[in-house]
Amino acid sequence: MKYLPLAARICLCIIFINSGIGKIFGFPGTAEMMANTGLPIANVLLVFTIAFQLLGGLSLLLGYKVKLGSTLLILFLIPATLVFHNPVADSGELNSFLKNLGLIGGLLMVIYAGAGALSLDNRVEEAEDRQQVTTHY
Repeated sequence: MKYLPLAARICLCIIFINSGIGKIFGFPGTAEMMANTGLPIANVLLVFTIAFQLLGGLSLLLGYKVKLGSTLLILFLIPATLVFHNPVADSGELNSFLKNLGLIGGLLMVIYAGAGALSLDNRVEEAEDRQQVTTHY
């Protein structure tokens, strides 16, 4: 059972790391597509999008500061879902909208449950517990 949270974090992080890397290599085209939707300062928003996706994805992968990493990803997903995958504006976006809702749900579970046993967060917590025990004696 100790491997399940790690497997879940890996499954969640892959889409964000892959997307962030893709945006780096396709920066001009992605920035242009974002600008065409009417978003102001598309280049700046794209830099933040890449940072949120990569930092949040790596946080999940390593199990380090997963609550912060998951929050970054949710903060990215909410506007991205409403702007680019709005099923009211385009009925063909319903599956992408629902996929993003599922990702938000998985990230909320990570925020609630934490990183799990196989994570850097758990190692840090165990080290702090050991230090507290040794300082009390």
